[in-house]
Amino acid sequence: MEFPEDNRFTPERWALGKALFYNKALSVDSSISCASCHKLDLAFADSLPTSPGVRQRAGVRNAPSLANVGYHPYLTREGGVPSLEMQALVPIQEHNEFDFNILSITERLKEDVDLVEMSQAAYDRDLDYFVLVRALATFQRSLISGNSAYDRYHFQGQSDAMSSSQLRGMELFNSDRTNCSKCHGGFNFTNYAFENNGLYNVYNDEGRKRLTNLNSDLARFKVPSLRNVEVTSPYMHDGAVSNLAEVIEHYDSGGFDHTNKSHLIKPLNLTKLEKADLLEFLNALTDHEFITNSKFRE
Repeated sequence: MEFPEDNRFTPERWALGKALFYNKALSVDSSISCASCHKLDLAFADSLPTSPGVRQRAGVRNAPSLANVGYHPYLTREGGVPSLEMQALVPIQEHNEFDFNILSITERLKEDVDLVEMSQAAYDRDLDYFVLVRALATFQRSLISGNSAYDRYHFQGQSDAMSSSQLRGMELFNSDRTNCSKCHGGFNFTNYAFENNGLYNVYNDEGRKRLTNLNSDLARFKVPSLRNVEVTSPYMHDGAVSNLAEVIEHYDSGGFDHTNKSHLIKPLNLTKLEKADLLEFLNALTDHEFITNSKFRE
């Protein structure tokens, strides 16, 4: 994981970032924080299809997990934000999220003596916009998940870490028959590409086209990581699919036709046992140590 030259990791920066992550003063009416939509026991995702913002304004997209977010080359579903330092500005400014201004936030936070002292200790400067976005990014880069049953089997050599059903599911997941690993590959189970998976014929959300204005990007969204996917329901960009069994059924069906649907999405004709094995493999990606880690709690 790469850290920017002006934001190298220190314990002081991490502590400040954690304090800010849980601080509701970042929202205009002090009603929600980053942690309101990114909960530890859900691998820093949310249990709602879309999370409400200030004054209970309806959310637009499903809150993604922040596990291993420091490895992502770009952020948001359309990939328009190149760094974690810049990402903080998105929820701060969004009308349906914090609906605030970063300069106003820092003026408010300066009233907190403890935060002012932590800022000086972390960055040797007053708590300003420079400090705010960098401290939050430092904390988020520490949200590293890598001790699931799959990790213990694949990386740590524990041959009994996964069940026979999970091993069969892993083989199916990595096969040319399902093509799952073509998009959800690598240690983080994503290639970070932008794809359409045939969820709808017609989409209310333009996806990556919102950023590029290209018809070829219509309804394409960044491929999400599958780490801890067992606890990050509901699924898809809008949270429309409630559980993993339904996710598997969607891909088994081949999805709906769409101009930009990935050529990898096709009917699979999986058996009942194969579906069960795939589900068990996805459950093997849960890092229980991560989602119960007390150092990340408020």
